[in-house]
Amino acid sequence: MGIHLKNISKQYQSLKVLDDISLDIESGKITVIVGPSGAGKSTLLQILGTLDLPDLGTIAYDNEKVNDFNANKLAKFRNENIGFVFQFHHLLPEFTALENVCIPAFIQNISKKDAEKRAIELLEMLGLGARLQNKPSQLSGGEQQRVAVARAMMNNPKVILADEPSGNLDSANAKALHQLFFKLRDEWQQTFVIVTHNEELAAMADSVIKMQDGKII
Repeated sequence: MGIHLKNISKQYQSLKVLDDISLDIESGKITVIVGPSGAGKSTLLQILGTLDLPDLGTIAYDNEKVNDFNANKLAKFRNENIGFVFQFHHLLPEFTALENVCIPAFIQNISKKDAEKRAIELLEMLGLGARLQNKPSQLSGGEQQRVAVARAMMNNPKVILADEPSGNLDSANAKALHQLFFKLRDEWQQTFVIVTHNEELAAMADSVIKMQDGKII
């Protein structure tokens, strides 16, 4: 599923954050967005993920214009098609790794049995088969972020959007997380769009979008 943005602009009060941005995200590839702080990278990612809507312009997933959807249809589309990974894992501390990963499936009313089967498969694939019943406080930073990746993949999304996913990790865990993204691209044809300051990740990506002052440069 490709993503197509056309003439996207976004302004908060008098501050223009995105200025007439058009771009195409290729399916099955890793695209990274780079640029200085304040360039508009995170806002662009939120608009790609339909967490925010542009003031002007259109967002299309394949040929479906999603910014025409009403709130309920948009929430359903997001839950079924988009996975999110953030700099801070945002795992629920009172839930186990397995329970955290199951949450997107429960929102879709998938049965507990089917959700747990899928979650266990994902966690085992990510090297966390022995950590299913551990709560976030019992996991390392790298393990917590892998649980967050498993949660993002739970509903088999067409695209995973990641905002500084390795920004809170040491270099070894960051490298392991990046290698995981490329493994998922190669084995699952997973599409990724990643905001990052990590030069090593940007150098390995299929394409790089450079932003400055709300524009693509």
